[in-house]
Amino acid sequence: MSERVGLLVFSDGTILQGKGLGASRQGTGELVFNTSMTGYQEALTDPSYAGQVLVFSYPLIGNYGISSSALESKQAWVEGVIVSEAAAQPNHYESHASLDSFLQAENVPGIAGLDTRALVHLIRAGGVKPVAIDVMDASEVSLRSKQLQAAAKSFDYGEVNFVEKVSVKHTTSFLPEKSERTVVLVDCGAKSSIATNLVQRDCTVHQVPYDTTARDILALKPDGVMFSNGPGDPEQLQATVKACKELLGQVPIFGICLGHQILGQALGAKTFKLKFGHRGSNHAVLDVNTDKVMITAQNHGYAVHKLPSAAEEWLVNALDGTNEGLTCDKYDAFSVQFHPEANPGPYDANTLFDQFMEKIG
Repeated sequence: MSERVGLLVFSDGTILQGKGLGASRQGTGELVFNTSMTGYQEALTDPSYAGQVLVFSYPLIGNYGISSSALESKQAWVEGVIVSEAAAQPNHYESHASLDSFLQAENVPGIAGLDTRALVHLIRAGGVKPVAIDVMDASEVSLRSKQLQAAAKSFDYGEVNFVEKVSVKHTTSFLPEKSERTVVLVDCGAKSSIATNLVQRDCTVHQVPYDTTARDILALKPDGVMFSNGPGDPEQLQATVKACKELLGQVPIFGICLGHQILGQALGAKTFKLKFGHRGSNHAVLDVNTDKVMITAQNHGYAVHKLPSAAEEWLVNALDGTNEGLTCDKYDAFSVQFHPEANPGPYDANTLFDQFMEKIG
């Protein structure tokens, strides 16, 4: 049997070859990087990575294996994975699989042995890029290269509604032992730990499809509504923005990540694409009112700007000054650009769920 190799091909024809991991199939997506030292399984199963080929900047990935407790959704959503070194023999009492076997089971192609630091520098200098990735026998490399370049050339991340792909199709409910409140979670690609955090706070959670109307949301008699994280360009979600706008003033609203961008648009703000996004577990966020800093986990490629008078800037990114949070007292709404539910990672922002509980009573 010939050696499996992995190809990463850029739209300009640049080809990088390494050791093949995971599934022998083609993936096409936007090349992005994550700087976290841990949490690779959470990242792989985060729906916000749909449509993206993920480069892990930390040199060794897979050392503590794969566990059933670290899944953020029912499957891996990434189009491909790039690592410097993949641990072949993970060591952890909860581990039941290696990174390689997990990627194979999830039908995700991967490559090990590439210079991930160089890739990070490339993305930081030139921005995120469309690429194609494939795992194959060494004998197929010359034949597949041109096909992969054509696939990379034709891919446009901003033109795809990835939220439609990752959102639930029907309402799913989560019940605590003792229900004190009801929250509707509008699923734009929600991580499972969002619902977990709400249930831990005695909330009945109704997770609804991303395009659910305001009327149908209110029919569930929520004490509060959350708009979740998710992938893609927020401009693709005008039906969700419309529902959010119609809910303003009727029920307290909390937006997370993509949900922050949805709330921003509903209030009249604009969104724009960042050069290379914020993806990692150590991003410093400044509270402009208190000058205190939170360390946060982030995963987004778009940001909110040009806030309307109804919205007050609350948080900013300490590195580039982009908006990280807004409040709107008029409509009892607030949102953050990061992940307060992130696990593992910093817990500085987890109290935002408690702030939401205070708002909904």
